[in-house]
Amino acid sequence: MPADKKKIVSATSVEMTEIVLPNDANTLGNILGGKVMHLIDIACAIAAHRHCRKPVVTASMDYLDFRHPIKVGELVIIKAAVNRVFKTSMECGAKVFSEDLTSGELKHTSTAFLTFVALDENKKPTMVEPVIPETDIEIKRWEEAAIRRELRIGQKNLMRNRTSS
Repeated sequence: MPADKKKIVSATSVEMTEIVLPNDANTLGNILGGKVMHLIDIACAIAAHRHCRKPVVTASMDYLDFRHPIKVGELVIIKAAVNRVFKTSMECGAKVFSEDLTSGELKHTSTAFLTFVALDENKKPTMVEPVIPETDIEIKRWEEAAIRRELRIGQKNLMRNRTSS
């Protein structure tokens, strides 16, 4: 069965680039973590929307690390795509890079995983067609997304049990 070009992982791919300006930075001249989170959320939402062609809302950001600072005057580059679709939700992964405009040096600065829920015309969760991984790395991300989902569900249940007792 031929893959629907709209349902393959690469069709959800997003790359956003911005220059870090002083207004985006803390007193050390590094981009604010909240600004990075904002850009990740936008890139991943675009990827999810591209996949399902419906409005999406952020359900969770369950992992984000900051490996290196991004300085004022450098570029911040976010690459995002849908990793896996569940019933009404989609896990998107994002990698963040910095680029020194003088040297051209790229650094992997952050990684994040977000979950989005697709909404119907009544703003209720709606079914989403599966995404089709094609490359080895897409298949690996697809498999790992199921593990992360189980961890998210387990953590949510644990927290629910702790707050109800």
